Amino acid sequence: MMRRQVYRAGGLRRRALAAAVMVVAAAPAAAQGPVIEKVAPPEWWIGHSINPVRVMVRGRALDGARFACGRLRCTRATTSASGTTSFVDVTVPAGLAPGTYPITVQTAAGRRSFEFTVSRRLATTGRFRGVGPDDVLYLAMPDRFANGDPGNDDPAKAPGLHDRTKARSYHGGDLAGLQRRLPYLKALGITAIWINPIYDNDDRVNGSEVAAGEAATAYHGYHTRDYYGVDEHFGDTATFRAFVDAAHAQGIKVVLDMVANHTGPGHPWVADPPTPTWFNGTKTSHLANVWQTWTLADPHATPAMRRSTLDGWFVDLLPDLNQDDPETRRYLIQNTLWWVEKFGLDGIRQDTWPYVPRTFWRDWMAAIKAARPGVTVVGEVFEGDPSLVSFFEGGRRQWDGLDTGVDQLFDFPLFFASRSAFARGKPVREVAQTLGRDHLYRDASRLVTFLGLHDVDRFMHEPGATAEGLMLAFTFQL
Repeated sequence: MMRRQVYRAGGLRRRALAAAVMVVAAAPAAAQGPVIEKVAPPEWWIGHSINPVRVMVRGRALDGARFACGRLRCTRATTSASGTTSFVDVTVPAGLAPGTYPITVQTAAGRRSFEFTVSRRLATTGRFRGVGPDDVLYLAMPDRFANGDPGNDDPAKAPGLHDRTKARSYHGGDLAGLQRRLPYLKALGITAIWINPIYDNDDRVNGSEVAAGEAATAYHGYHTRDYYGVDEHFGDTATFRAFVDAAHAQGIKVVLDMVANHTGPGHPWVADPPTPTWFNGTKTSHLANVWQTWTLADPHATPAMRRSTLDGWFVDLLPDLNQDDPETRRYLIQNTLWWVEKFGLDGIRQDTWPYVPRTFWRDWMAAIKAARPGVTVVGEVFEGDPSLVSFFEGGRRQWDGLDTGVDQLFDFPLFFASRSAFARGKPVREVAQTLGRDHLYRDASRLVTFLGLHDVDRFMHEPGATAEGLMLAFTFQL
C-alpha cells in the first residue's frame, strides 16, 4: 500500500515536473514579443510628395504597439482590435541619406525591429513619360505571351498549377519572356506596352465564375493577395525592374494594370481585415454586384440604387474594398505611388473604373499628378453607350460636382461598333453614328481606341469574322 502511494506520488511529481518543463518551454515564446510578417510599403523616398508615409505592419501580438524610429520619425500609431495590424506614420526627414533604417515595435510582450528602406527618387529622363494619341499600345498578358524562365513554371510556393492543356491554368509566360521579345515589339512599331496585373495572386480560385468542376488559377492577375509582391510565376521585383529598364532602353513605354476595386478571395485581409470597414461587407455577409453602372451617371438614381454597384462583390466572390475607409484609401494611393516610383512607370491602366467612388479617384489622381505629373492613367469603363462613358471623362465637373481628373478612357463604344461592322458584317453606318457622338466628350481624341483586349473574344472568334474584315478594322483604327 505504501509502495503504491509512493508510486502515485512519484507519478504526480513526474507530471508536475512535466508541467514545469512546459511552462519553461512556453516562456521564451511569450518573451519573443510581437511577430512581424509584412511591412507595407517596405520602402519610401526622400523628398516624395507624400511625407509622412502611412506604414501598415501585419503580424501577431501587436496589441498596444509603440514605435521607435531613430532617425526617422514615427507618429499616429494605431492597432487593430485583433492585434494583427498596426498603422504608423513614418516621416522621412529632408537630407536623410539613402539606406535602411531600423524601426522598433514595442508591446507588453516585448520588442521587435524591422528595416525600412529610404531611397533617392529616380531621374525623370526616359521615365514617367505618359502615353497619348501618337502611341501604339500593345497589350500582353504575361502568362500567355512568352516563357523566358522555365524555372518559375512550377514554383515551390505554388506547385502543380502549370498546365498548358487547361485554359485556366498557368501556361508559363513571364516577365523574362516579355523582356526577350521587346526587340520584336519594337520592330512592329510598338511605342508602349500594357501588361496585366503582376501582383502576387491567389494560387488557386474556386468560385462561381469557374466552370463546374474546374479549378482555376489567377493566371490573369486580377485576384490580388499581396499588393507589394510580384507573382512567383512571373518573377520578382528585380525581374520587373529589369523588364521596365530594358523597355525604356528600347524607347518603349510601360503601362501597368492596377486593381483598386477588389482583392482576390484568398487575400489574408478577407479573414482578418486591417480595420472593421476595410471591405464593403464580409465574406459571409455582403452585396452581390448587379452591374447597374447607369445609376452612377443618373442624377435621379437613389443612393440605394447605386449601392450594390459601388459596394457589391464581383461575381459574388471578389471582396470589394471600401475606399471610404481612410486607412484603405491611404493604403491604395500609396501602393500606386510605390509601383510608379520604384519602377519608373509611364502609365497606369486602372481596372473597373465605375465601381469605385469618384471621390476616391479624384484624390488618387491628384496624388499621382503631385508625385509624377507625366504619368497618365487610362480608366476602364466597359460600356457601349457614349453618354455613359463621357460621364466618367476627366477634365470637367459632372452633375455631382466632381472631376476625377482621369487622363484617358477606353473607347468601348467604338470597339463595339467596329466589331459589329468589320467582324459581323453589320452596316458600317453604326461606326459613323458612334463617331457622330464624339460631341458628348470634352476631348474625344483622348479616348484609347482598340480592336480587342483580355476581357473579350479575339476578333477572329467573332461569328462571321474574316481576315479581310480584320485588315479593314485595323485600317480603320490606324
